[in-house]
Amino acid sequence: MRRLTISMLGLAALLALVLAPVAQAENDGRGYYGATDDKVVTDAGFILIVAIPIFVFLMSMLQRHLDRRKEARKAAQKALGDIQWRGGW
Repeated sequence: MRRLTISMLGLAALLALVLAPVAQAENDGRGYYGATDDKVVTDAGFILIVAIPIFVFLMSMLQRHLDRRKEARKAAQKALGDIQWRGGW
Protein backbone atom coordinates (compact mmCIF):
# COMPACT_ATOMS: atom_id res chain seq x y z
CA MET A 1 0.00 0.00 0.00
CA ARG A 2 2.87 2.34 0.77
CA ARG A 3 4.40 1.74 -2.67
CA LEU A 4 1.10 2.60 -4.31
CA THR A 5 0.87 5.85 -2.37
CA ILE A 6 4.43 6.86 -3.22
CA SER A 7 3.98 5.99 -6.89
CA MET A 8 0.70 7.95 -7.06
CA LEU A 9 2.37 11.00 -5.50
CA GLY A 10 5.23 10.70 -7.95
CA LEU A 11 2.80 10.40 -10.86
CA ALA A 12 0.87 13.46 -9.67
CA ALA A 13 4.07 15.51 -9.36
CA LEU A 14 5.22 14.42 -12.82
CA LEU A 15 1.83 15.24 -14.31
CA ALA A 16 1.89 18.70 -12.70
CA LEU A 17 5.38 19.37 -14.08
CA VAL A 18 4.36 18.25 -17.57
CA LEU A 19 1.13 20.25 -17.68
CA ALA A 20 2.44 23.47 -16.05
CA PRO A 21 3.87 25.01 -19.25
CA VAL A 22 0.62 24.34 -21.10
CA ALA A 23 -1.39 26.12 -18.42
CA GLN A 24 0.85 29.18 -18.55
CA ALA A 25 0.93 29.41 -22.34
CA GLU A 26 -2.82 29.59 -22.78
CA ASN A 27 -4.56 32.92 -23.42
CA ASP A 28 -1.41 35.10 -23.20
CA GLY A 29 -1.46 34.91 -19.40
CA ARG A 30 -4.68 36.95 -19.11
CA GLY A 31 -6.77 34.14 -17.64
CA TYR A 32 -10.13 32.94 -18.87
CA TYR A 33 -12.04 36.15 -18.22
CA GLY A 34 -9.76 38.44 -20.17
CA ALA A 35 -7.83 41.54 -19.21
CA THR A 36 -8.20 42.45 -15.55
CA ASP A 37 -8.67 46.16 -14.95
CA ASP A 38 -9.90 48.16 -11.96
CA LYS A 39 -13.58 47.73 -12.84
CA VAL A 40 -13.32 43.94 -12.98
CA VAL A 41 -11.54 43.79 -9.62
CA THR A 42 -14.06 46.18 -8.02
CA ASP A 43 -17.01 44.20 -9.34
CA ALA A 44 -15.50 40.95 -8.05
CA GLY A 45 -15.03 42.57 -4.65
CA PHE A 46 -18.66 43.73 -4.55
CA ILE A 47 -19.81 40.24 -5.52
CA LEU A 48 -17.83 38.82 -2.59
CA ILE A 49 -19.21 41.46 -0.22
CA VAL A 50 -22.74 40.36 -1.14
CA ALA A 51 -22.15 36.62 -1.56
CA ILE A 52 -20.45 35.87 1.75
CA PRO A 53 -23.25 37.22 4.00
CA ILE A 54 -25.86 35.47 1.84
CA PHE A 55 -23.94 32.20 2.17
CA VAL A 56 -23.65 32.63 5.95
CA PHE A 57 -27.37 33.42 6.20
CA LEU A 58 -28.38 30.38 4.16
CA MET A 59 -26.12 28.04 6.11
CA SER A 60 -27.48 29.46 9.39
CA MET A 61 -31.05 28.83 8.25
CA LEU A 62 -30.11 25.27 7.27
CA GLN A 63 -28.49 24.72 10.67
CA ARG A 64 -31.58 26.12 12.41
CA HIS A 65 -33.82 23.76 10.45
CA LEU A 66 -31.64 20.76 11.25
CA ASP A 67 -31.48 21.68 14.95
CA ARG A 68 -35.27 21.92 15.10
CA ARG A 69 -35.58 18.47 13.53
CA LYS A 70 -33.08 17.07 16.02
CA GLU A 71 -34.91 18.60 18.98
CA ALA A 72 -38.26 17.29 17.69
CA ARG A 73 -36.77 13.82 17.31
CA LYS A 74 -35.36 13.98 20.86
CA ALA A 75 -38.72 15.15 22.25
CA ALA A 76 -40.54 12.34 20.45
CA GLN A 77 -38.09 9.79 21.80
CA LYS A 78 -38.47 11.16 25.32
CA ALA A 79 -42.29 11.17 25.08
CA LEU A 80 -42.23 7.59 23.84
CA GLY A 81 -40.16 6.53 26.80
CA ASP A 82 -37.94 3.50 26.98
CA ILE A 83 -39.94 1.19 24.71
CA GLN A 84 -37.52 -1.66 25.27
CA TRP A 85 -38.96 -2.33 28.76
CA ARG A 86 -42.67 -1.95 27.99
CA GLY A 87 -44.90 -4.91 28.63
CA GLY A 88 -44.20 -8.60 28.76
CA TRP A 89 -41.39 -10.25 30.56
